[in-house]
Amino acid sequence: MEKKYSKTEKEPFVSNQSEERKSFGKTSFKRGGEGRSSSDVRGKYERGSLKYGRKPGSEKTDRDDDRARSFVQKRRFKKVEKDVHKDTIRLNKYIANSGICSRREADELIVQGLVEVNGQVVTEMGYQVEKTDKVVFDGQGITPEKPVYILLNKPKGYISTTKDDKARKTVMDLVANASPYRVFPVGRLDRSTTGVILLTNDGHMTKKLTHPSFDAKKIYHVTLDKKLTNEDMKLIVEGIRLEEGIAVVDQISFIEGKPKNEIGMEIHIGWNRVIRRIFQRLGYEVEALDRVMFAGMTKKNIKRGHWRILTDLEVNTLKML
Repeated sequence: MEKKYSKTEKEPFVSNQSEERKSFGKTSFKRGGEGRSSSDVRGKYERGSLKYGRKPGSEKTDRDDDRARSFVQKRRFKKVEKDVHKDTIRLNKYIANSGICSRREADELIVQGLVEVNGQVVTEMGYQVEKTDKVVFDGQGITPEKPVYILLNKPKGYISTTKDDKARKTVMDLVANASPYRVFPVGRLDRSTTGVILLTNDGHMTKKLTHPSFDAKKIYHVTLDKKLTNEDMKLIVEGIRLEEGIAVVDQISFIEGKPKNEIGMEIHIGWNRVIRRIFQRLGYEVEALDRVMFAGMTKKNIKRGHWRILTDLEVNTLKML
């Protein structure tokens, strides 16, 4: 049943496919020869729960849902924190926490003599490893940190680095209690940009999502200082030349029900401040920039400045991309 919301509340983008026909307006552009339709992008904006007025009693349900999510996140955190403070850990769990395989598969690797601890092959089941031990599998050192994946809805005024020499606020301040392990932002959003950003201690995942060949899709809600003309939109579709080369925009469109200065854009290039520079080249200033999707992850149900741990299903989806 469709939820109802008050007329005074604004309507963000939709992130579910069932809403894809309602997201964008009639005007839509695509790069020639790629065979994409405007409907491919429509389903990537989140409409959230703010359009139709709240149903009586729904506020209590929302609070209950928030409590349930908070309980699950706290339980996950405590489980990970418990492992962190242990002096020793079973070798199979050490291997599993490193992300190589499951515990059962780790047992098989140990029996086959493929794991070394401090330079010695260990085949003993249940062997306890100390935190200071050096564990090697297949010729490479591994660490026992369990991968953590945090999705943050970044507010304005925070920079996407682990620390700042000028003592400015960073995204690390917002996720300080999210994990006992040290995490890092995947890619960057500049200080004035808001929206979805992923933080993790999974170096392989970070490298995969930020490498140009991966083509991680990103969708932005752009608000300009004036209306965008159809002619300039066509120029953007054709490609605007910047210092790095031609800036390729995968999809761009006006947003249905919004003024012509609010634009939806999908890109995969990761150049610094690329969207702002594209519009500056054409004489526009970006007043607000909000990333509503990154690699299939949206900020749905995450308040600005808040975060949540990705589900196992979401993590597996990222790994399969």
